[in-house]
Amino acid sequence: MDYQGDIIRPPSEANSIILQVTTGCSHNHCTFCGAYREKSYGVKQWSTIQHDLEFAARWCTRQKTMFLADGDALALPHELMVQLLTSIRQMLPWVRRVASYANCHNIEGKSDLQLCRYKELGLSRIYMGLESGHDSTLRKIGKGVDGAQMVTAGRRVRAAGMFLSVTCLLGIAGIEASLDHAQATAAVLNQMEPSQIAVLTLMILDNTPLFRELQARRFQPLDQGQLFHELRMMLSAIELKRAQFQANHASNYFSLSGRLPKDKEAMLATIDSALNGTLNLKDESFRLL
Repeated sequence: MDYQGDIIRPPSEANSIILQVTTGCSHNHCTFCGAYREKSYGVKQWSTIQHDLEFAARWCTRQKTMFLADGDALALPHELMVQLLTSIRQMLPWVRRVASYANCHNIEGKSDLQLCRYKELGLSRIYMGLESGHDSTLRKIGKGVDGAQMVTAGRRVRAAGMFLSVTCLLGIAGIEASLDHAQATAAVLNQMEPSQIAVLTLMILDNTPLFRELQARRFQPLDQGQLFHELRMMLSAIELKRAQFQANHASNYFSLSGRLPKDKEAMLATIDSALNGTLNLKDESFRLL
């Protein structure tokens, strides 16, 4: 397989065939993200993609899922996306699920009919980085959209019949706006109604604008207790009829995983144990992105 640079994928795609169809991120302005700072965005040559599909067709017959890398494969032109998904279905008929990252701008650039067409051709899971539902925080971190746009984009993905996994980022608003961030993020999630909520904890990388803000003391990070309070407030305010809730990423100090609303009280109790010091926490040296 032709892989250019580091390849990033969601934890739940660990056993998937990773097909890199684009390089970098078409947005690449988020102040906290260092994943694609050294990569220019581009669409790979179809001949290269086709060669990788041929390789996967020969050697990846036991893998039933596929993830399209890099940062936002949904940025592909519509005709190319249709060609890609059609080729996957023809060449790897045993693949039962294709997934991709997608940012709000990419979703906005597709019509409802196009999104439904992708679902028909096998693209059944979208990972969307919300990070925050707090408009002021979204502006500061360079997302380029507001909470209302996030809600509309997410609901359109769900309306197309796709599984929507939404990422939220603890600590991204800093100390000053922490609780506003928690409440606004829960409010956006309640309107968006995702299939899955994945909560990560901010880790500031030294190749990002946010690191420079930290050095200049324009950003005040949260300590452990403040992060746990933020998580508790966010989870408490989420009112969904059905969703997976996971805060078990390597960046987190402890793991939460359950279904809403069934497991909400048990997960809140776990957070309370972390707050009162009776829960074993991950050592800082073991936290990873």
